[in-house]
Amino acid sequence: MEQPRGRSFMQVLCEKYSPENFPYRRGPGMGVHVPATPQGSPMKDRLNLPSVLVLNSCGITCAGDENEIAAFCAHVSELDLSDNKLEDWHEVSKIVSNVPHLEFLNLSSNPLNLSVLERGCAGSFAGVRKLVLNNSKASWETVHTLLQELPELEELFLCLNDYKTVSCSPVCCHSLKLLHITDNNLQDWTEIRKLGVMFPSLDTLILANNYLTTIEDSEDSLARLFPNLRSISLHKSGLHCWEDIDKLNSFPKLEEVRLLGIPLLQPYTNEERRKLVIARLPSISKLNGSVIVEGEREDSERFFIRYYMDFPQEEAPFRYHKLVTKYGKLEKLAVVDLRPQSSAKVEVHFKDQVEEMDIRLDQTVAELKKQLKPLVQLPTSSMMVTYLDHEAPFGPEEMKYNSRALHSYGIRDGDKIYVEPKTK
Repeated sequence: MEQPRGRSFMQVLCEKYSPENFPYRRGPGMGVHVPATPQGSPMKDRLNLPSVLVLNSCGITCAGDENEIAAFCAHVSELDLSDNKLEDWHEVSKIVSNVPHLEFLNLSSNPLNLSVLERGCAGSFAGVRKLVLNNSKASWETVHTLLQELPELEELFLCLNDYKTVSCSPVCCHSLKLLHITDNNLQDWTEIRKLGVMFPSLDTLILANNYLTTIEDSEDSLARLFPNLRSISLHKSGLHCWEDIDKLNSFPKLEEVRLLGIPLLQPYTNEERRKLVIARLPSISKLNGSVIVEGEREDSERFFIRYYMDFPQEEAPFRYHKLVTKYGKLEKLAVVDLRPQSSAKVEVHFKDQVEEMDIRLDQTVAELKKQLKPLVQLPTSSMMVTYLDHEAPFGPEEMKYNSRALHSYGIRDGDKIYVEPKTK
């Protein structure tokens, strides 16, 4: 039988983990293992292999000598073969079947859509718990074949595979907890609901960068479809109605939601986005990766009431009426302008004269003296200026530091400024 062209798994393994490139290192946590090999093997004692093998972007097309794979990879638990040139599932099976303790397998960006995966071949993947098929263009038929042969599969990555639809598997996969299916073309909720049917134990569903436009199921149906869902990511989906956000309450175990970059939230400020979503989802404990801290929920719910209090009653969301029952009808918050006063109208006293003058409070004492010069007819260097707060009990304060800003004195309308010539 003709051997496939290209570099083999064993060839790359020998090159990367040779003593010259990957010297043996002792010490706790190094994770390096020198396996026993068959007597007489030319590879004996030559390779120092960790339990996690990273062989991405190495041009691998085939397995190579299966006996040597078995000899050197008996202890391997994780294998990254992403971005290679593997297009034949039989060659992948030859590798995996000789790595008996393999739990994590990354086959991303290999053209595996060019061959058909047969059930017998898929059986070699039986012990895998985490499988990454991103950008492999793996068909749903291939995925279904794998699901039937991986009884312990817990995490599945199917990103960047150009899926527009979901094909239901004939058998449910009860072991799967996490499904990463970002960056596809899943826009219709009828496709997403199939995932709930296939994976009834799903804990985490990552749907980011699919332009999902709406969540169409009823509350009862959603609860049945995703009874164990704890976390969902809808980043950069096409959701544009608050009703879709409200429907997330139908997932009985939902605790974490990610909703950045959706059309619905674009018109709102960052504060409004977070508070309005938190108030609508009473059961979640984390939003967009940030924990909802103590007191934040009550603040958000009170904000929600005030936000909708001027809406016509028939237009206010159902959640508004529920929160009014909880907190009562709240008063509007007083609008307090905390910006510093920019100017003040003061009385300027010089000799027997009293003049009202508007002064800018962002200027310095030196600049004030220049403003006073035409009025008092004194050089700025000859002026002694004092300030009297009309409510202060301590009397006038000399303004003797030319670089000090006027606003630092707390000057307000009605205060007095006295100007006298300096005594020599």
